[in-house]
Amino acid sequence: MPQYRTAPLAIQSMPPGIPFIVANEAAERFSYYGMRAILVVYMTQYLLDASGQPDFMSPEEAKGWFHLFVSAVYVTPILGALLADGAWGKYRTIVTLSLVYCLGHFVLALDDTRTGLLMGQSLIALGAGGIKPCVSAHMGDQFGASNHHLISRAFGWFYIAINLGAFAAMLITPYLLRHFGSSIAFAVPGVLMALATLIFWAGRYRYAHIPPGGIGFIRSVFSASGLKVLSKLSIVYLFVAMFWALFDQTGSSWVLQAEQMDRMLFGYEILPSQLQAINPLLIIMLVPLFTHGVYPAVGRRFVLTPMRKMAAGMFVTVLAFALTAWLQMRIDAGQAPHIAWQLVAYLVLTSAEILVSITCLEFSYTQAPNAMKSFIMAFFMASVAAGNLFTSGVNFFIRNPDDTSKLVGADYFWFFTTVMAITSMLFLVVVRFYREATYIQQELPLERL
Repeated sequence: MPQYRTAPLAIQSMPPGIPFIVANEAAERFSYYGMRAILVVYMTQYLLDASGQPDFMSPEEAKGWFHLFVSAVYVTPILGALLADGAWGKYRTIVTLSLVYCLGHFVLALDDTRTGLLMGQSLIALGAGGIKPCVSAHMGDQFGASNHHLISRAFGWFYIAINLGAFAAMLITPYLLRHFGSSIAFAVPGVLMALATLIFWAGRYRYAHIPPGGIGFIRSVFSASGLKVLSKLSIVYLFVAMFWALFDQTGSSWVLQAEQMDRMLFGYEILPSQLQAINPLLIIMLVPLFTHGVYPAVGRRFVLTPMRKMAAGMFVTVLAFALTAWLQMRIDAGQAPHIAWQLVAYLVLTSAEILVSITCLEFSYTQAPNAMKSFIMAFFMASVAAGNLFTSGVNFFIRNPDDTSKLVGADYFWFFTTVMAITSMLFLVVVRFYREATYIQQELPLERL
């Protein structure tokens, strides 16, 4: 039986395992975003009790639970990273937790009560979150010094794969929910997750399998250099968390806002949860524009570091939410703004995502010491959890006992706009003083194969 390689190849071309990783990511993201796209609608319009009677959540309760679930998905990467870097290695961790992930989808498909919702979401949070830092770090592990110049291109493909899967899912699963019910709508993402697992397994002999660090991993984390890296990046992630507090509301408050808008477009009624599909479509269109147009143009005028890109993205996020606040003011005034206005808000927010999320993903990998790649990626994911915990906490806090809200209408969106503006200005201080470092895996010479 062939042995797994334990280091990247000393080649100048793209590593042979990258297509399997990218294809796996596309199918996995379909499963996650397809399930996530319909959660708020499911909780407010489809949830049943044990006797089969409606057991719907209020909008504030649904938003609170939605962001609590998303935060759980981005806390469990810590567990996945500990397993990957400390004990099992990235490959074994990904395959094992992917099976748990599949089970969660099928629990949601088979049980439409709050118990099924809790069990299914818990399994998905463990599986989806557990593999998150491992997949992106595993992809980075395929590169050595000879082809390190291609890592940005690979991460670009990786992000495009995420958004291709998400785009298809956000169009298809709301349709399945409306026309075939929740069981089919949740089962289809489960099937795609099973396919993702199979694709990843099929590429096992083409990967570089970096061995787990074991006790060396623990020493790396608690060494002076390891703690320094963690402290530096934790400050960055604390600010990035507020970006996620706003961005992930495309799956909650923006869906509920879309329900109050004129959604007829070219004679077709767009479902509120379907509108989220514009985000991945815009990613696919805008990533090449930023990579080959915006970044080179700006770079000719001054050095465009990852930190500066993230800072710019935070200010763009402020603009996106200010636009949604303005739209909500029109809705509150009794007008029927057209859904095209929210499409403009998606365009602005997606530009912010490119500047913040894609940049921070690659930045996290290169800033992490080799023995801590998955662990640092998990810290990046934890920023998403922190942001969603903030949003969840706000939604539970503003909910009155009679299901009314303390932040009514546009006040809700203006609150988050203001918090993001303050965060963006404070982040400029971090940009000024942060010093970058780069860590890349050692190569395996071709003659040793």
